[in-house]
Amino acid sequence: AWSKEQTIESLDQAQITLALSTLNGLILKIDHKNMSSNVDLNVRPDYDKLISDIAEYVFNYEVESELALETAKNCLIDTIGCGLLALQFPACTKMLGPVVEGTSVPFGVRVPGTNYKLDPVKGAFDIGCSIRWLDFNDTWLAAEWGHPSDNLGAILSVSDYVSQKRVEEGGEPLLVRDVLHCMIIAHEIQGILALKNSFNRVGLDHVVLVKVASTAIATKLLGGNLNQIKDAISHAWVDGQSLRTYRHAPNAGSRKSWAAGDATSRAVRLAMIVMQGEMGYPGVLSAPTWGFEDISFNKKQLTLHQKLDSYVMENVLFKISFPAEFHAQTAVEAAVKLHPEIIDRLEEIETVNITTHESAIRIISKVGDLNNPADRDHCLQYMVAIGLLKGDLVAEDYEDDVAADSRIDELRSKMVISEDKRYSAEYHEADKRSIANKIQIHFTDGSATEAIEVEYPIGHKRRREEGIPVLEKKFRKNLELTYKKEKADDIFNICINQNELENMSVIDFQQMLSLSQN
Repeated sequence: AWSKEQTIESLDQAQITLALSTLNGLILKIDHKNMSSNVDLNVRPDYDKLISDIAEYVFNYEVESELALETAKNCLIDTIGCGLLALQFPACTKMLGPVVEGTSVPFGVRVPGTNYKLDPVKGAFDIGCSIRWLDFNDTWLAAEWGHPSDNLGAILSVSDYVSQKRVEEGGEPLLVRDVLHCMIIAHEIQGILALKNSFNRVGLDHVVLVKVASTAIATKLLGGNLNQIKDAISHAWVDGQSLRTYRHAPNAGSRKSWAAGDATSRAVRLAMIVMQGEMGYPGVLSAPTWGFEDISFNKKQLTLHQKLDSYVMENVLFKISFPAEFHAQTAVEAAVKLHPEIIDRLEEIETVNITTHESAIRIISKVGDLNNPADRDHCLQYMVAIGLLKGDLVAEDYEDDVAADSRIDELRSKMVISEDKRYSAEYHEADKRSIANKIQIHFTDGSATEAIEVEYPIGHKRRREEGIPVLEKKFRKNLELTYKKEKADDIFNICINQNELENMSVIDFQQMLSLSQN
């Protein structure tokens, strides 16, 4: 650790730590040689560095970025709006409400667009389930994919519960500003963990990151100290993690629409268990044989690729135009542009050439029967076919009645998928993060359309100025599905005003969105 010429006084802390760690390792090896081979060396470690780094960030971080706050406001309203839209679908609403009908709880959490008042765990599930159901709001793409807004299930549920409890005890409620701060923090944890750690490559679903981020922030909201946040995060990792099989052929199904609600509700439960005094597990990631890295991550080390700040919220992707899996957003945009050119020539189409990136091919390119809406909204070919046929794509287009149109499968059968290596590379480049697709249609007479290439969807940071007015229009439309026009207008006007929204109490915000009169 140091040369002969150096003295102990000349060493910095990192060198001292390395030296002590090396000596400790040597001592353990010597001791272990003197032990029987049928016993374990029971020396409890310090917390894994990754867990400590996340906990210290959650406990100490102060949001200073105005861009992050403004983006968080847009993320909040878009996420709420997507939840309201999902309430139009019985497959979603059947999942909502108390576990036992008629249950009443103190400080009940309100679920936007409903009259439910639920305990914080089920409240987190219902909010998380509804906002993710249609796969129509923010996305983060890296080595791992996911939707950081999923954490709003825990954030909004616990904030509502804590605020009501505070008022009952004579204190002040949390403000929506606090919710935005929590969103920025949760986005950052999930997004930075996703940069270089690919859970999908080991068969695990990205909602593990929702659970980790939501557990950390829920513990903070419940009043947890630094050590309690560490304890809670360790429980999130020690849980068995969800398999991705419900997102892929041949098992794609509706669980993918409530998986985030499940993760965020579990996070709240874990946070509450720790706040009751439950111990944590410091070496949950790194423990040989029994740790997460050995058991579930192919013995690779989990890393934080960069310092936790507000990078993810500032660069998050919004789904604005289409309720389509994000790898297909630009493909659908290209298909919609081609619609007028091909709609009267469907019988003449010979091939539909789709050039895309590796992640799209691995995740959403598939042939064969599509068995349910969840199967269809994760099929690149289906989404492109709808865009070509209709010049649009809406949530209802995944339902059985639309899928019965024989022209969809005819078009799918003519699609040829190929990878552009540049697209795949620029998908991962930090200064680009493109999600490129290109479509060209060839006809039987030898003619072809122009090759329509779209590298950045309208929800990308590079198109943010173009996208936000469309996002606000989308939010207003979703409000009008649930509330009478006068109330929808009032909610909209409050929500697009950054200062007014930030200074609104969480209790008032939740009551504004609730259908309950009390």
